[in-house]
Amino acid sequence: MKQKITMLLFNNFANDARVYKEGKALADAGYHVDLICVQETGKAVLPRNELVQEGFQVTRIGSVQRMVLVLFILVALIALGLVTKMPFITALSGLALLLLAIPKVRRLLQMALLIAEMTCVARSRKPDFYHAHDLNTLPQAHIAAKCRLKQKPLIYDSHEVQTSREGYNGVIHGFIEAMYIKIVNFMIVENDTRAKYNEKIYGFLPGVLHNYPEQDATSTKVISLHEKLNLPKDEPILLYQGVINPGRGLEKLVAAAPLFNKGTLVFIGNGRQKTILETLVAKLDLHHKVKFIPQVPLTDLKSYTEQAYLGFQVLNNTCFNHYSASSNKLFEYIAANVPVIACDFPEIKKVVQGDNVGLCVDSHDPIAIAKGVNTIVENPQHYAQLKTNITAIQEKYVWDNEKYRLLGYYKKLGGSPDGK
Repeated sequence: MKQKITMLLFNNFANDARVYKEGKALADAGYHVDLICVQETGKAVLPRNELVQEGFQVTRIGSVQRMVLVLFILVALIALGLVTKMPFITALSGLALLLLAIPKVRRLLQMALLIAEMTCVARSRKPDFYHAHDLNTLPQAHIAAKCRLKQKPLIYDSHEVQTSREGYNGVIHGFIEAMYIKIVNFMIVENDTRAKYNEKIYGFLPGVLHNYPEQDATSTKVISLHEKLNLPKDEPILLYQGVINPGRGLEKLVAAAPLFNKGTLVFIGNGRQKTILETLVAKLDLHHKVKFIPQVPLTDLKSYTEQAYLGFQVLNNTCFNHYSASSNKLFEYIAANVPVIACDFPEIKKVVQGDNVGLCVDSHDPIAIAKGVNTIVENPQHYAQLKTNITAIQEKYVWDNEKYRLLGYYKKLGGSPDGK
C-alpha cells in the first residue's frame, strides 16, 4: 500500500512552482500526495478538488459561503432573541453583526474560519506524513500530526526566513516558529546560507532543497513579446518577472530605465507595488521605456522569459530573507539562457559571479544598475560569452538534481513509497 503525505499550503496553488515540483516528485516516486490549500478571496475561483496527476491531488478549502453562513446565523439569533424575548441574545448578536461591518474584523474572522477549516480537514486525513509549507500552515499541521493517539512525522518546509522578512513582524513570527520548531521531525530550507542561519538561532542544521526549475530544453514560445508590446524586433527586452512587491528593488529599476542606452524595461507579474510603479512611470513620462504585463501562467512563463535579452534579480537588503535569497527567478533566467543583472548578496553572487552568467551590481543604486546594463548591451562579445557560460552550467541548476534530496529526506524519516 502506498504511503500517504498530506501537505498544507496557504495559497491557492495556482503559481506555486516549488510546491508543484515537490508534490510531483513524491508522486512520481510512488507516494500518494494530498495537498490542502486555500481558495483565496478576490482571486479566480479554482476547482475545489483537482487531480494534478496520478498520486497527486489538491483540495481547496474556504469560500464566501463561510461568511454567508456566519451572517445567516447572526440574523437568526437576532430573530430568535426577539421572538423569545431574550434581549441579551439580540444585543450580542446585533453587536457581532455591527462588528463584522468593520473590514479588519471581518478579515480576522475570515482568517480564523479558514485556519479552523484547514486544521479540521487536515486532521480528518490519515496520512503517514504531514508536510507544512511555510509558517502559516505549521500550527494547523502540528495539531493534525501530533494531537492524535498515533502521532505522525511532521516536516516543516520553510520557503522564507520567517524571523526577518519584508512586511512581517519578525518578533511575533520568530516567537511562533521557535515554539513549534521543537516538535517538528524535520525542517527544510532553501539554501546553505539560510541553513546556517537556522543553526545559529535554533541549534540544528536543517536540510536544504534548492528551488531550481525543472529541466526543459524545448522552446515553448506562444506569443511574441515584441509584437505584444509593439516593439521593434531588434529592441532588447530587459525583463523582471515575478511578484511586484516592495523590497525587490523595482522602483530602482524604473529610476534606472532612462539611463539605459538600449532596451525596454518589461515587468511581468502582479503585486502590491504594481500600481505605485505604474504611477511612477507616468510621473516620469517613461511609457516608451517601461512596459507592464500581468502575471502569466507557469506553463507559459518560460516562453516569455526566453525572449528577454537580460533578466533582473535586484533585491534590496531590507531583511535577511532578501539578503539570503537564491530566488527561483534567477534560475529561471539561467534555464531560459538569459544573462542576469543581479544584487551582490551571497547566494546570488555565488551563481552570477561564480559561474560568470551576468553582472552583480549595487541593487540600491539606479546608476550602478544602469551601468551594469549598458556594459552588457554595448559589448556583443561579452554578451555572447555570457550566453556560452550559461549553456555550460544549465544542468547544474535543475530540479532533477534536487528531487533526490527530497526523497532522501523522506527515506530518513522512514518513508517508503510502497509502504514496505
